Amino acid sequence: MTSPASLPEHVAIIMDGNGRWALRQGRPRTDGHEAGSDALKRTIETALKYRIRILTVYAFSSENWSRPKSEVRKLLELFLRALNREVRELDEHGVRIRFVGDRSAFNPALRDGMARAEKRTRDNSALLLNVAVNYGGHADIAGAARRLAEAVARDELDSKQIDADRLGAELALGDQIPPDLFIRTGGEMRLSNFLLWELAYTELYFTEVLWPDFDGGDFEAALDDYARRERRFGGLGEVKHA
Repeated sequence: MTSPASLPEHVAIIMDGNGRWALRQGRPRTDGHEAGSDALKRTIETALKYRIRILTVYAFSSENWSRPKSEVRKLLELFLRALNREVRELDEHGVRIRFVGDRSAFNPALRDGMARAEKRTRDNSALLLNVAVNYGGHADIAGAARRLAEAVARDELDSKQIDADRLGAELALGDQIPPDLFIRTGGEMRLSNFLLWELAYTELYFTEVLWPDFDGGDFEAALDDYARRERRFGGLGEVKHA
């Protein structure tokens, strides 16, 4: 396994493949979502094992509302049950939970569950777990721009003060370092409106493994791949002479 110095500090994951996993087994798509919650638990355990500071997962995108209403309802019910069931264990392991995205569309029980989980774990420091719910990268950037425009209109900010750093600070993860490593399971090779600003120089890793099958070994394979890369951040990197 890679040395601690070569590990990412922040890992972002699109947990894709729950529905296909279930269909391949002749089971309802919602069974895939249930199995996916076990995969997330394994992933958190691996992140703690390697002392990764931040883990950001895409749990429910703003586009997911277009799915059949019955599936969305079941998915949100599973999410609430998993949240209530796992928060104690996460708290015991020093995981801080933070939800990013627009919560206003969720029912009061789910919003209350999120708030309770955040309050209970707010002082933990072993791992920061960002859970993106009803989140979209376009909306995140537009919201940041709107807030800056409103500040200018109130004469609280000069437009000349707005640069990339100032805009980035207004985003949902503006108080955190950008992801070092992005993982998408399920074989698709796109970002799907996830952390569009933050992933500008992130190392991208795609795997055919469906999310419910993703385990510690798969996570370690992604970490090993990351450790072999040279991050240039737009520069030339190390110049090697003959």
